[in-house]
Amino acid sequence: MFERLFPRRTPEPKPLPQPNPQLALGALLVRVAFADRNYRATEIGQIDRILGRTFGLNPIEAAKLRATCEALERDAPDTSQFAEILREEVDYADRLALGEAMWSVALADGHRHEKEEIQLLAIETALGLTDTDIEALRQKATAHL
Repeated sequence: MFERLFPRRTPEPKPLPQPNPQLALGALLVRVAFADRNYRATEIGQIDRILGRTFGLNPIEAAKLRATCEALERDAPDTSQFAEILREEVDYADRLALGEAMWSVALADGHRHEKEEIQLLAIETALGLTDTDIEALRQKATAHL
C-alpha cells in the first residue's frame, strides 16, 4: 500500500570524475585485485594502505578514494588509459614503485593467481616498464612465497 503512495525513486548516479594520477593508480590497483574475480578484504586493506601512504591520506580518506576508484575501474574502458595518465605524470622510478605496489595487492591474500599475474603484466607493460624490470619485480614479489 505504501509503495503506491510513496514510490521509490532511484537516485541519479553521480558522474564519475575525470581520471587523474591519483584515480588512475587506485583504479589499476583495484583492477589487479579484481582480476581473479575474488576481491578480498586483505586486498582492499592493502589498496587503502597504498593510497594512504602514497597520497598522505587518513584511513577514511583512503577508503573513500578507493571507493571512487572502484566505480571508475568498473566503468573504465581499458587499462591503457589509466597507464597513459601515469606514464605522462610519473617518472620511471616511481612507476617501478607502482609496479611493486601492484604486486603487493596481487599477493595480499598469500596466493599467486594466474589472472592477476596476466593483468599485472599488461599494466606493467602499459606503464612502459622494461622486460628486465618487470621480471625483477615479479622475482622480488614472489621470492617469499
